[in-house]
Amino acid sequence: MLGNTNYEAIVIGGSYAGLSAAMSLGRLMRRTLVIDSGKPCNASTPHSHNFLTQDGKTPGEISQIGRAQVEKYDTVTFREDFVVSADKTENGFEVKTLSGTVFNGKKLIFATGVRDVMPDIEGFADCWGISVIHCPYCHGYEYRSKKTAVFANGPTAVHLAALLKSLTREVIVLTNGTPEFSAEEKETLEKLSVDIIASGIDYIKHENGHLDRIVFKDNTELICEVMYARIPFIQHSEIPKLLGCTLTEQGHIETDKLQKTTVPDIFACGDATSPMRSVANAVAAGNLTGAMVNKELAEAEM
Repeated sequence: MLGNTNYEAIVIGGSYAGLSAAMSLGRLMRRTLVIDSGKPCNASTPHSHNFLTQDGKTPGEISQIGRAQVEKYDTVTFREDFVVSADKTENGFEVKTLSGTVFNGKKLIFATGVRDVMPDIEGFADCWGISVIHCPYCHGYEYRSKKTAVFANGPTAVHLAALLKSLTREVIVLTNGTPEFSAEEKETLEKLSVDIIASGIDYIKHENGHLDRIVFKDNTELICEVMYARIPFIQHSEIPKLLGCTLTEQGHIETDKLQKTTVPDIFACGDATSPMRSVANAVAAGNLTGAMVNKELAEAEM
């Protein structure tokens, strides 16, 4: 049985960014509700890296530690549920969940993340987050000195290939169709000694998500252990857009340097707002968000 359903801040999304925002608010004794469905987008990732003090832990371990620490703050309440709508009210926002519960909050924080859109390639989704990865900073060291594929085209492929050359000498760009490089980009790839394969990809052969080889539609194969990919994404929640929050050209929720969206009293943080998809970045953004929400609450009390 729920008690008070009125909060000073409602955090939608309880992963790293949401937990970090809730901790900032909890430490300032702000009545805060965290609503989370318990389905993080990085569930398949075996280990998280490049986060000081937590390097090498599983995403689940880091989340459990964070959740346990935030739960110690009496003013923070957790609710396992899924937000289906949110509406502006005279005193803030009314949030409705899948269970039919209604909550009211003065401020909203969206830490809802994004959903990756997988290409229609057999085996791709099975390897995503394990051996088909998006970030050399998060996972590259573990695949150093390995033959490495890059599933991308145009400037993105050049950017990734350049980053990876410090990790391995063998980088092959897979455009999965007609290459789309300018003369300057082609010259850059040649200087980096990066080969290009334009053949369409038929399927990925793997063992429990660990890449073995990439098979092309012309029946050729590329044996490699890792492939980097920059694939499309959509917002995990449509609610920020429905409330009027502006999205960037890339599809992120637009925020200023203080994590404020374009709608008053709505903040956002984490992967939903930034191309820097890492645990460390999410935690930092959430920490700032919580502090800025508290600042506005304090100013309203003056």
